[in-house]
Amino acid sequence: MKSLYLGLICLLFVFSCKSEKKEATIEKETQELTTAEKIANAHGYENWKNVEKVEFTFKVDRNSIKGNGRSWTWYPKKDSVIMKAGEQIVKFNRNKLDSVPPNADRNFINDKFWAFVPFQLVWDNTATISQPKKAESPIHKEQLDMITILYANEGGYTPGDAYDIYYDDNYMIKEWVFRKGNSEEPSLTTTFENYKDYNGIKIATDHKQEGGNWNLNFTDVSITLEE
Repeated sequence: MKSLYLGLICLLFVFSCKSEKKEATIEKETQELTTAEKIANAHGYENWKNVEKVEFTFKVDRNSIKGNGRSWTWYPKKDSVIMKAGEQIVKFNRNKLDSVPPNADRNFINDKFWAFVPFQLVWDNTATISQPKKAESPIHKEQLDMITILYANEGGYTPGDAYDIYYDDNYMIKEWVFRKGNSEEPSLTTTFENYKDYNGIKIATDHKQEGGNWNLNFTDVSITLEE
């Protein structure tokens, strides 16, 4: 009888442990995503793990003047990059920047940031992101949700800079405001429009200022997935 009693206790203990593990797993699976993660996923971040190569040309058109742009080929898993800007061609790996022209990596970080702003929200884990709030968008005057991403005062190419990001109910970014050094006044305000889907990755290919005479845009975009 005593051995039977001990056996029942052990059996109950095993079932209790399994139940606790199952509850912990369910809780982990249903854990609420952060706003940054929801925005990133809305733009296809869940497909990023399958990306082998990214190609795009970054241009800024002013009035009727078309920019020549910079063309990039990026292998994110290797973090190797090829830049073509006019006659200049630079190949480099971001893990070895000692002999790379200073403008090459800085330009890559800038252009990549514009192309993949939604993903930067989860990539840039040293930045702080505010709680969302309702706000009127600066260009189209729409009531949207807004978060602010603020970079630390030291390190990187954008120390202390802030970005106010306006997004809709589907977590798609519609506009943003760049504030250099976290200044109160905007340094640059643009739209996010003309979204296109590249193998599940959604990129806003046009970023226009109010009035439409200035457009930072992306052409020749290609995203190749692993086979």
